[in-house]
Amino acid sequence: MHEEAARTVLPPAVFAYYRDGVGEQVTRDEATAAWRDWRFVPRLFRDVSRVSTEIELFGARLAAPVLAGPTALHTLARPEGEAATARGVEAAGSLLVLSFRSGRPLEEIPLTRPWWFQAYVLRDRGVTERQVRRAVAAGARAIVLTADAPYVHPRGVPEAGALAPATRPPGLEQDPALGPEAISWLAGVSGRPVLVKGVLRPEDAVACVDAGAAGVIVSNHGGRQLDRVVATAHALGPVVAAVGDRVPVLVDGGIRDGADVLTALALGARAVLIGRPLLWALATGGADGVRDCLDLYRKDLARAMAQAGLAALGEIDATAVVRGHAGPVPKPGSIRRP
Repeated sequence: MHEEAARTVLPPAVFAYYRDGVGEQVTRDEATAAWRDWRFVPRLFRDVSRVSTEIELFGARLAAPVLAGPTALHTLARPEGEAATARGVEAAGSLLVLSFRSGRPLEEIPLTRPWWFQAYVLRDRGVTERQVRRAVAAGARAIVLTADAPYVHPRGVPEAGALAPATRPPGLEQDPALGPEAISWLAGVSGRPVLVKGVLRPEDAVACVDAGAAGVIVSNHGGRQLDRVVATAHALGPVVAAVGDRVPVLVDGGIRDGADVLTALALGARAVLIGRPLLWALATGGADGVRDCLDLYRKDLARAMAQAGLAALGEIDATAVVRGHAGPVPKPGSIRRP
């Protein structure tokens, strides 16, 4: 398992920084288990001799609906940091959402495929504006506004130096008075579609879209800001129902294999984002590890789709899953046969 392998190569403080949530780790620990609350209902007699996982998302053609989510300070895992991550993502035909708090300057990251830039709106909005303009100049296709962290939970990680969350000056912290008008502000600054990350409530999703969001990302920040937050596997369906077909809905949080991806797509997500698994892959295998991790998700998704009788992403709908088991197992001999 990548996580256990990463534990052996990372300094303990770095491993804990990447792995840990806050409090009792309830949200972090529930994230993966929550996807297992659904069961597949496979279709029969479908031609699945060829299965396609390809998707187009905001004009980018991707090998699978699995994106590299925004995570900070990849240089703690490898000296090359985000440069290695970007190469691995490119080799896998995926899309990188580059963190606002990247360990490498934009100019040092080989961003040749379509990519998005994750942004915080800081108390000093001038800093945000300059970073967003730099990202657009470097080719960012969209801006992902992370809106679910009005305050940063302090974490000590000596290896991060001045970039550590506990050492940033107040002006470089998130603006706790952030409002939905920031969506149109970022769209105006960037000239790019803005997706809002951190959505868990249906009414917040609708408010984001009404304010101009081009998409919403169901996320609880990996349990890193507030513990006992609802699992994204449980929040996704109501958000999709509230938004309807107005904008794409994406989701992250605890997605560890192709079956989780298929479940998310059946619940209405357009694509998923993964975070910690890519950090473990980066720490243990560099760019090749990142590529292999994303390739494994793609292959595992294709395998799950084939077994469920689904040859293309467009065939996945809500009938592919049910919550929990379908009911009591009938007793032998109780089923009438024609």
